[in-house]
Amino acid sequence: MKGKTLVISGATKGIGRATAYRFAKEGINVAFTYNSNEQIAQEMVEDLESTYGIKARCYPFNILEPETYKELFAKIDEDFDTVDYFISNAMIYGRAVVGGYGKFMKLKPRGLNNIYTATVNAFVCGAQQAAKRMQKQGTGGAIVSLSSTGNLVYIENYAGHGTNKAAVEAMVRYAATELGEFGIRVNAVSGGPIETDALRAFTNYEEVRDKTAELSPLNRMGQPTDLASACYWLCTGETSWVTGHTLLVDGGTTFR
Repeated sequence: MKGKTLVISGATKGIGRATAYRFAKEGINVAFTYNSNEQIAQEMVEDLESTYGIKARCYPFNILEPETYKELFAKIDEDFDTVDYFISNAMIYGRAVVGGYGKFMKLKPRGLNNIYTATVNAFVCGAQQAAKRMQKQGTGGAIVSLSSTGNLVYIENYAGHGTNKAAVEAMVRYAATELGEFGIRVNAVSGGPIETDALRAFTNYEEVRDKTAELSPLNRMGQPTDLASACYWLCTGETSWVTGHTLLVDGGTTFR
């Protein structure tokens, strides 16, 4: 895998950052997006290159405008020779999800639509652009979408996110079925509650954190590196016959 290229959305913190570093550790070049903090993104580029000797580049990108993935990938083409792996990771929280994060009777179309755009539409638009390049290269590739066990078990105030995670997992299966003939595998990684800024934005964060550790037989909260390793594994040759699958990485919490 050394010398190949990963494209990942939203990689300046949390799961995305851990994933970028996991791939770079294996000698894989990294093209990643950021929302607003260019300084942090550029510092990350320098650190990835100096630490692992790979090529890294960052690009500003608004996940609520997924149609601009076309322009983004055109810029990536100028910096990298191939696109071998694509991970749809970026997500929204805070003001953008007002009306989408809350009790069922408080849900509003605008917030729900934003979550759908950032989850399902973004996966579709990004995966399409990546797949076009993988198909043209003729060497196949791997695409992964991040998901959440919130589409399997009840999490307070998570209806908007949970239902859209279920939708993106269904889209993954459709993509896998249609792209398999080109040697492109498409899977999802569904995480239980992971210690990230997004989770800390939950109004009941401390309750979710403590309950997760209580439910897990491993007696701990999930970390970004747990999902990063799963994403990497699904892109390796070790999973060459795995596609259309959702891998649960939840510390055993959904069983209990």
